[in-house]
Amino acid sequence: MNQEVRKFPGGVWPVMLTPFCPDGEVDFAGLEKLTDWYIDNGSSGLFAVCQSSEMFHLSLEERLQVADTVVKTAAGRVPVIACGNLSDRMEDQVKEVSRMAETGVDAVVLITNQFAAEDEDDEIWMERCRGFLKEIPADIPLGFYECPYPYKRLMSLENLKECKETGRFFFLKDTCCDMELIEKRLEVLKGSEFKLYNANTATLLDSLRSGAAGFSGVMANFHPALYAWLCEHSKEERAGLLQDFLSMAALIERQYYPVNAKYHLQQFEGLPIDTFCRKMDNKGMNETFKKEVAMLAELASVFSKHYTG
Repeated sequence: MNQEVRKFPGGVWPVMLTPFCPDGEVDFAGLEKLTDWYIDNGSSGLFAVCQSSEMFHLSLEERLQVADTVVKTAAGRVPVIACGNLSDRMEDQVKEVSRMAETGVDAVVLITNQFAAEDEDDEIWMERCRGFLKEIPADIPLGFYECPYPYKRLMSLENLKECKETGRFFFLKDTCCDMELIEKRLEVLKGSEFKLYNANTATLLDSLRSGAAGFSGVMANFHPALYAWLCEHSKEERAGLLQDFLSMAALIERQYYPVNAKYHLQQFEGLPIDTFCRKMDNKGMNETFKKEVAMLAELASVFSKHYTG
């Protein structure tokens, strides 16, 4: 664990994919190439072992190996974070967090839906979170991810404030998709190193202008450099047109993700990775879907010429 990295940079933090070999094994050589590609295309940090990584279809050992590979490949160029509380039992989650920290990630991210069932209230959630924090080493930097699976648990403002005041949290992957709530959260986090990274493209520009640190969403697997430009130049008037394009482009998420993202990286970014996914059959990537991805890549190249040179 790199204890010096406590002030995470703003900008783009891709939710990383996990490349697999055609036989379904993790492709670690492909993961190294992918890590370099994210960094070379303007990423400020990397979120390994997340839902886009198909983390629920990876064993604990595979999750640790993926995080370790990304940390070693990034080699300090950018900070790396990874989820660390996927196990079913709380005592196993405690061990998992410590083991994930040992890979050298700059923060271990906690999934918000792990502390309470969907029908349990925020007080129960906070009580369990307090207990969990007592069980894990205090020197492990932490983050939160409002993961949509198995259900989306949004943090209440009261719980967010209490977690901020611990001084142990530095990253929030916000998935509320609600600008009004985002503004309230930013007010709670104001003045702290607990930073909000928006996962939603449609609200991204407004959130950046209101103080969000950056973007951590699916579409950084298609064109991270455009998101990096938007994060860096959010105050500029022409950022609005790019925001419009990115919001419409993000509809490709609803097509056949993450297979379509791997297809894009393979066909239009030249990465030597297969389209195999464990969570879905890559054969479902039909010719129409492929054409749509190709059209998106062509449009993105036009915007890249105007915005990133």
